[in-house]
Amino acid sequence: MENVNLQARITKRIIDHANKETPNECCGIIGTSGDGEFELYEVTNIEQSPFRYNMDPKEFYDIYQLLEKKNWDIWGFYHSHTHTEAYPSQTDRNLAAWSDSYYLIVSLEDQDKPVVRCFSILDGDVTEKRLNLIDEGND
Repeated sequence: MENVNLQARITKRIIDHANKETPNECCGIIGTSGDGEFELYEVTNIEQSPFRYNMDPKEFYDIYQLLEKKNWDIWGFYHSHTHTEAYPSQTDRNLAAWSDSYYLIVSLEDQDKPVVRCFSILDGDVTEKRLNLIDEGND
């Protein structure tokens, strides 16, 4: 399994966002400088649903423009599963349009022990990546 580096503070923020939005799914974008710097951007789930997410298109566009201005890239996307495991559903696989990005899913199936997993999804095929959490002292 391939290792993927991500700052530990980002996964903490994903879990915090998921807990804040429960019982509905949360979603967002992770940007990167390409030099090991990451930033998380929460996006409104316009579905307001515990079973689906759909990123607010205006917020998505604004974040994309911000990243472009900073000369950063989209590293990945994240969302939560409130009652199921952290694994891409068929809907997640069908909607995965950014083949060069990672997809993180946080599961709140056991709210006392949230699980964050990372995947690449290409043409509906799912490959899990091992998250290597980097502690930058920014937590």
